[in-house]
Amino acid sequence: MRNFDLAPLYRATVGFDQLADMMDRILSADVNQPTYPPYNIEKTADDAYRISVAVAGFSADELSVEVRDGALIVSARKAEGEDGRSFLHRGIATRAFERKFQLADHVRVTGASHADGMLHIDLEREVPEALKPRRIEIARSDTVDGTVEKDVVDAKAVN
Repeated sequence: MRNFDLAPLYRATVGFDQLADMMDRILSADVNQPTYPPYNIEKTADDAYRISVAVAGFSADELSVEVRDGALIVSARKAEGEDGRSFLHRGIATRAFERKFQLADHVRVTGASHADGMLHIDLEREVPEALKPRRIEIARSDTVDGTVEKDVVDAKAVN
């Protein structure tokens, strides 16, 4: 495992504490992360994403999806009891799990669905109007004495 010193980042930036903490958390994470259950993350549109988790053997009632402290937490716990079944071979893992996905700012969960052994979680990034780029008109001095006319500067949203 590599160790990186993030001190120069802290000295040269202001307000990027969350980014530095996230990089520190990722770099210090154990390489042997659990791989169960398998999942896909896909980009479905410019500001839309879908996380698909393979949850074979779990019913919708045994699954839990929640957002807490900027993280999406997907967990499952099999109901108690085996219904009296006796397995000769058990290759479908139905062990309990908890998988966390760190969400970026302004990303919210829009829905979740369970079908054909897959749990699909839809996410969307909604950037507030105040944070979107905007074009600032430059006022021209059209008078003889070089003064700028009042109310000439106008900010328009750029889409």
